[in-house]
Amino acid sequence: MGTFGSRTVLGCSIAVLLFGYCLAGFNDEFTKVWTPEHIVPDDTTNSVQLTMTQVAGGQFASINSFLYGSFSVKLKLIAGESSGTVCSFYLTSYGTNHDEIDFEFLGNETGQPYVLHTNVFANGVGGREQRIFLWFDPTADFHTYQVVWNHAQITWLVDDIPIRIHKNIENVLPNSYPTYQPQVIASSIFDASSWATRGGAVPTKWEYSPFVVTYKDFSFQACRVSNNDISPCTTNYQGNWWEAADYQNLNAVKVTQLKEVHQKYMVYDYCTDYVRYPTTPVECAYNTL
Repeated sequence: MGTFGSRTVLGCSIAVLLFGYCLAGFNDEFTKVWTPEHIVPDDTTNSVQLTMTQVAGGQFASINSFLYGSFSVKLKLIAGESSGTVCSFYLTSYGTNHDEIDFEFLGNETGQPYVLHTNVFANGVGGREQRIFLWFDPTADFHTYQVVWNHAQITWLVDDIPIRIHKNIENVLPNSYPTYQPQVIASSIFDASSWATRGGAVPTKWEYSPFVVTYKDFSFQACRVSNNDISPCTTNYQGNWWEAADYQNLNAVKVTQLKEVHQKYMVYDYCTDYVRYPTTPVECAYNTL
């Protein structure tokens, strides 16, 4: 059986559960990648704040890397004016041919809804964007954003409601699925005036800075890779809960939820962007319910 943690998230600082024990705090699991003064953890509330000013944003990432599992966080986004800003929660490997699984939250003018942007890179190739509006105000309270990544499928969930799937069709389309590169978990806030809000039409309004986003209750229930040895994550892995049938194929309830999200809230899908892709990408047929 692969190495994995309990499904129960314990109420300790940053709530990171690995291999059956709970880590003591932010510094046990994360490193500050850039602008450390803009990254303020609070182990008493299991939270960390990221701040962006005109000088810089900030990013932190997990010390450990993982291959398959469940990764979630509770997030409260920038309140009020947030045009041009992007807050992110994502998995990524490193190098030219990197893999990546994204949640990115695109800010907007006061009173306009946030856009949730998702993407997946495999072997250095992305371009698989989907965007939805959220059905709630993500600045008013914390909501849970989760990726479940297994050998068969990636599922993105918001408050346990699936918003997207991406199937493993390596047997049909090689190098289209993250399969062998361990990934770290990262979070950031940055200026994306050139593209984030209405394609760059509305830039960041610095008079409203600093912009602050709050993360809390990270939970990584996954296979950790040590010394670049991925074999524990790829051999006899079937007993890990994230490999269960309901995460390889959505059950009827989840299928209905996903269809409703796409029907009501989808604002962009690369699979129907015939200007960028005159020929529909092969994987689209497998990821449409």
